Amino acid sequence: MALNATNVGLGLRREMLEEVQSFGCVPVDFWEVAPENWMPLGGRYQKQLSALTQQYEFKTHGLSLSIGSPDALDIGFVKAVKRFLDEYNISTYSEHLSYCSAAGHLYDLMPIPFCQDAVRHVSDRVKQVQDILQRPLVLENVSYYAAPHAQMAEIDFILSVLEQADCQLLLDVNNIYVNGVNHGYDAATFLKAMPTDRIAYLHIAGHYNEADDLIVDTHGADVIQPVWDLLELTYQTHGVLPTLLERDFNIPPLPVLLKEVERIRALQMNYLPRQEQRA
Repeated sequence: MALNATNVGLGLRREMLEEVQSFGCVPVDFWEVAPENWMPLGGRYQKQLSALTQQYEFKTHGLSLSIGSPDALDIGFVKAVKRFLDEYNISTYSEHLSYCSAAGHLYDLMPIPFCQDAVRHVSDRVKQVQDILQRPLVLENVSYYAAPHAQMAEIDFILSVLEQADCQLLLDVNNIYVNGVNHGYDAATFLKAMPTDRIAYLHIAGHYNEADDLIVDTHGADVIQPVWDLLELTYQTHGVLPTLLERDFNIPPLPVLLKEVERIRALQMNYLPRQEQRA
């Protein structure tokens, strides 16, 4: 991103369309959509999305790639994603470093075993996807609740995949906080270890506290102060990066969402002058 401008985004869901269109010019720098929620649609939805992509920058965050699945890569699906990206002139395609299929759809994002075999498996598939898309694949660090067959730390697994696959990172700040609480590691140390040069953009979101030692990553609540603090540390450590507010349900009216968007923007403004001085 340019050093003299903030860059803040918001997730767009179909139920928000009428409000977004009636709002006029929404003060966001980009929107993010899940391709799977839009690819099958035509008619009114297609026209509305097309109009918005003419007005705003868009990024995509997929749900069904299943990059770590033991099943064969769904080449037809990847080609359909490429057609979607090409049609709407979208350059960024991000997905989850997880899997959601194994001899059938699992309807959840499952943790990939943290081991060298999985690193090689995922890296080979990432390269296939990038060859088809003719774009970088941006992988997100995910929240998880168990680590089956782990032979290495999560942080080493992520770093190994990024290096071997030569792909980019969608750094989800909330997921670092959630995993830090659930698995007992220091979120700040984890965040600082991420490779700055591979971070494409950031996610921030709210969650649900099931217990003192169990947080569920819901994207259904306001961002809490410790996550805001971690976002600020991200800017201190890695510089000001494009940052998206995720809200997937319990979605409040747009003016309420925009209060959190503007809080992100204010944080970015605090660090942009320092970044310019270092440049």
